[in-house]
Amino acid sequence: MTQHLFILTGASRGMGLAMARKLLKPGNSLLCISRKTNETLAAQARMADTPLLQWAQDLANSIETSARLEQWLREQAHGSFSTAVLINNAGMIPGIGPLSDADADNLHQGLSVGLEAPMQLTASFLRATQGWSARRKILNISSGLGRKAMASQSIYCAAKAGMDHFTRCVALEEALKPNGAAICSLAPGVIDTDMQTQLRGADASAFPDQANFISLKDKGQLTSPDEAAARILAYLARPDFGSQPVADVRD
Repeated sequence: MTQHLFILTGASRGMGLAMARKLLKPGNSLLCISRKTNETLAAQARMADTPLLQWAQDLANSIETSARLEQWLREQAHGSFSTAVLINNAGMIPGIGPLSDADADNLHQGLSVGLEAPMQLTASFLRATQGWSARRKILNISSGLGRKAMASQSIYCAAKAGMDHFTRCVALEEALKPNGAAICSLAPGVIDTDMQTQLRGADASAFPDQANFISLKDKGQLTSPDEAAARILAYLARPDFGSQPVADVRD
């Protein structure tokens, strides 16, 4: 059977877990990279008889993780894959507050997980699969905050803005190649995840927009992780995926 390969980061909880569950179906092979493995996901994979690997990796150590991914990809019998997809979903919101108050380690981790890791993994994926005949796709999960400035969110905003712009650059590079990968940095909308809980629970004196995030929850304007995952995977499956390097799932 021809297989579709999916590599997904941040798959142990939230929207990443919802995407992983939807990808566990016949014809797919799934590699999940997260800080922790998820036994419920493993049990679902066994029931679905779908190949699943879970790597417990801290994406702050992106050089180690990307090197492992590149080696693993080079070892695969890639002729059996009709598509190969990398989904850079993992992200984090560092300490919420002005940049002048930022902890150096927290700032480093926020940029390492949010920007450096997606770039390292994308580079490894492209190198290791450049000779594959499979259609290759890279989906970067961005955010509206990469396109709109917000006080006390400079680290997260910078990481997502960087993700958008490196995606634009890679799209130009891959367009010059005979079998270049399609790539898109996609904003998924406002989703009811732990990140939203973190934003609502922030110190209002250090986060001027806290009340707006509380209002989104109170008014039922948050998308569930399951619904968001379905919309993202539907966008990924579109025949014109990659025609817009930076996009919003709501458009």
